[in-house]
Amino acid sequence: MDMDDWLPSLNALRAFEAVSRHLSYRLAADELRVTPAAVKQLVVKLETTLDTPLVERRGRGLALTPAGVAGRDDLRGAFRQIATSVQKMRRIDTRQRLIVSVEPSFAAAWLVPRLESFKANNPDVDVLIDSSMQIIDLNRGVADIAIRYGVRSDGELVVHRLFDDKIFPVCSPSLAKGPPALKSLDDLGHVTLLHWDLTRMPWTTATGKWFDWKNWLASVGASDVEPGQGLRFNDYNLAVQAAVAGQGVVLGSWPILQHAVEAGLLVSPFSERVTTDIGYDLVSTPRAVERPEVEAFLNWMMEQASR
Repeated sequence: MDMDDWLPSLNALRAFEAVSRHLSYRLAADELRVTPAAVKQLVVKLETTLDTPLVERRGRGLALTPAGVAGRDDLRGAFRQIATSVQKMRRIDTRQRLIVSVEPSFAAAWLVPRLESFKANNPDVDVLIDSSMQIIDLNRGVADIAIRYGVRSDGELVVHRLFDDKIFPVCSPSLAKGPPALKSLDDLGHVTLLHWDLTRMPWTTATGKWFDWKNWLASVGASDVEPGQGLRFNDYNLAVQAAVAGQGVVLGSWPILQHAVEAGLLVSPFSERVTTDIGYDLVSTPRAVERPEVEAFLNWMMEQASR
């Protein structure tokens, strides 16, 4: 019997494996970079092929049927083995390729301007920057290294802290000078607040509170400022550009806005800072860090962060 006659679609198996981990069509779709409807359709296709239900609704969420549980762990191991095999084939190339998953704002403001120094010392390593808000599964070999903000490790990863974070308001020099001049936090009631809308981002739970004006103002005791007014953006880079253009005040993260502040494009008119319980972490897998190019990039990143 030919394998194609009995083996289900690989895409359908991959979709089910992602759903089995997340118990959510939406989160599985974010990981696979397709729509939730496409993921659900693939799972239904697999159920039809196997002639048995694998996923069922339970309350507001999803649950695996006994058949789904029976196949979950083996499929997870199989996809990890496939990822390992692909990495081995990739390393046969004379040039070494390194994939780094990183949030767009950090990539644009901090990582990319520094990459030239890594390339100068590692000319045989091709670095691919995967700039995305998606939290990818490193164990599946989608990327070699991830730079994550406010995302807890699952215990299977190698994690190095790059920066602890501090959040503070920034704006253009002209807006800070006024009129009206920004001298105390109460003056924020007279300017536009720029909001980063994290409601659709996968990191919302961990990071949203720190970039929310209401929570930030409450944490520094500024109760007389209306936190809901202003402009909203779903891209942090756009919110920062609006601040540079003098359109309002945005909450800034020091590693991301360091260059803009040092260049004089933005200023911090107030002394108040909020030190968060989260930060920027450099994350990889035990298998990946055995590769010389991964170890070199990790060491380079830690050296850059120490500066």
